[in-house]
Amino acid sequence: MGAGNFTSPTEFILVGLSSDRDTQILLFVLIFLMYIFTLVGNLGVIVLVRADSHLHTPMYFFLSNLSSVEIGFVTSTVPQMLNHLLTGHGELSLIRCALQMYMTSSLGSVEAILLGVMAYDRYVAICRPLEYATEMGRWFQLQLASACWVGGFIIAAICVSITFWHPFCSSCCINHFVCEIPMVLKLACDDTRITGYIIVMFAGIVILGPFSIILASYGLILFSMLQLQSVARLRKAFFTCSSHLAVVTLFYGTIIFVYIRPQSGTSPENEKQMAVFYLVVTPLLNPLIYTLRNKDVHEAISRVLRR
Repeated sequence: MGAGNFTSPTEFILVGLSSDRDTQILLFVLIFLMYIFTLVGNLGVIVLVRADSHLHTPMYFFLSNLSSVEIGFVTSTVPQMLNHLLTGHGELSLIRCALQMYMTSSLGSVEAILLGVMAYDRYVAICRPLEYATEMGRWFQLQLASACWVGGFIIAAICVSITFWHPFCSSCCINHFVCEIPMVLKLACDDTRITGYIIVMFAGIVILGPFSIILASYGLILFSMLQLQSVARLRKAFFTCSSHLAVVTLFYGTIIFVYIRPQSGTSPENEKQMAVFYLVVTPLLNPLIYTLRNKDVHEAISRVLRR
């Protein structure tokens, strides 16, 4: 390929979700409402956990971290999506594209690792209740949460850096509505196979590593639950784990579809639909899943409202 086909782009053009104006307006209204509800729901979880002393436990400490991740996650993508839908202009400067890619990759990695930590917390609480208070002390909670945040941001920095190491072709049009690593990497003019292998390796570490911890933790929890003689304790253990399992299924199902499965044969429209699900829908559902049938949260809300 000749040198004239290479360029250092100053901006990327996002195709967006739709080119039809009526559809754009409808999507704008729907996504805007979902964004507001996501912010309110996750902020509500954070405020409630801090305001009620009965929720000062490891499980709710990690849940408040998850809500913080979700707020950052949607805020790094949704406002730009809304602006694109409203104005019809999908241009992003190289710096803004790289920053958006870094934030979504970082916070997505943090969430994946954090879900593994939350599964481990449930394992200790259910299978080793006598050791729970000692093992999951405040200092250890801070260490685990810090490891999630630092690990996620470091891995994302490596993946984004090697993505933008490549020269790009003259056409920098991305058939998507956000800057994501797989989409931007497709625009590179040179051989990206090694970069792709490295990114898949890190994705495997971030996704499959915590997922293995989740499977092991819930395998042990299931074994422990089968040994319980008390129906009440069995029901409590089941409801304690069911919300986390629902969130894990939503998150890992869509992320594995995007980052782990082979890219060939998948239409851009399908990729956009899956991206909408994990970028917009999942952050909205998570606080609902954790609070709707949670007796501790309901009691905490009653106590806070009575003050």
